This record gives sequence, C-alpha cells and structure tokens, in this order.
Amino acid sequence: MKKGWIIALGTIAIVVLLVIMIVGWGVGVYNKLVGLNEGVNQSWSQVENQYQRRYDLIPNLVSTVKGVAEFEKETFTAVTEARAKVGQIKLSADQLADPQAFQQFQQAQDGLSSALSRLLVVSENYPQLKANENFLQLQAQLEGTENRISVERMKYNQVVQDYNTQIKRFPAALIAGITGFSEKQYFRAIEGSQQAPKVEF
Repeated sequence: MKKGWIIALGTIAIVVLLVIMIVGWGVGVYNKLVGLNEGVNQSWSQVENQYQRRYDLIPNLVSTVKGVAEFEKETFTAVTEARAKVGQIKLSADQLADPQAFQQFQQAQDGLSSALSRLLVVSENYPQLKANENFLQLQAQLEGTENRISVERMKYNQVVQDYNTQIKRFPAALIAGITGFSEKQYFRAIEGSQQAPKVEF
C-alpha cells in the first residue's frame, strides 16, 4: 500500500511541476508580448509627436508665404484642406492593427506632405521670400521635421516588425492568439513612389 501512495504522490508532483513550468513559460511569453506591444505604442507616440510638430508649423509657414505670394490661392487652399483632413483623422495606438484606419491616416499625412512640397516649390518663384528670415527659419524647421518624421516612421516599422514576428512564431503564436495580440500595420511608401519622376528641361 505504501508503494502505491509513493507512486501516486510522485506522479502528482511531476504533473504539478509540469503545470508550473507550462504556466511559467506562458507568463514569460505573455510578458514579452506586452513589452513588445508597449514598444510599438511608444514608437507610435513618437511618430504622432513629429506629425503634430509639422501640423503646428504649417499655419505660420502659409501665412508667411501668403503675404508675398498672393496669387497662389490654389496652393494655399490645397495645404489648408490637407491640414484640415489630417486634423480630422486620428489614429490611436489601439487602431494600429486596423488596416483601413491605418491606410486612411497614412493617406491624409501623405496628402499633407504633397501639398507642403507644392507650397515650397511655389515659394521658389518669389525671390523676396528667399530673403525673408522668418520664411527661411520656418522652411528649415519644416524640413527638419520631415526628416524626423521619416526617422520615426522607420523606427516604428522596426518595432512593428519585431512585434509581428514574435506573435507569429510558434509557440508564442498560441499565447498571442489566446490573449488577443494582433498584427500591427506598417508605414508603406506612397503609391507610385517606386517610379522615378520625369524631369523635363
């Protein structure tokens, strides 16, 4: 009888040890996924900060250029409308897994980038703008912000890649599926940007 109890207790101990090991592994994987998800959220906040900086610079830039280039109403309207569209589309960290919401956000931001590029091209036609210290400072700040946006988008894509890779790897994919971790979206190039623009003289 004692031998049966010893075998039963040994079996129970092994089962309990296995359960503890599996639960410990699951907790470790879950905690890693939480850390990666928070990394994505933090990186997204940096992208938003840079977009906000650009959004805040635009009114001053438009006002400065408008004072000199009165006849470029179409360009000013395009910038104003693009800025308004960007202001209406908000993308929270919770929506980073929604491809449609992410695409709308990126399209609005790309539209604003395009309108700003046209505004800066228009400014080249006005020599008095090139001599305006305020315009030059705003232009430098805007160019710096565009560079920061590019860098932050690249960093965001890197942390999203780490996160997406982890939630797809076996056996972490089991924990990710059970606990609701889903794939995040990447920033993509503007459509048609892979083709070199035509330059005509």
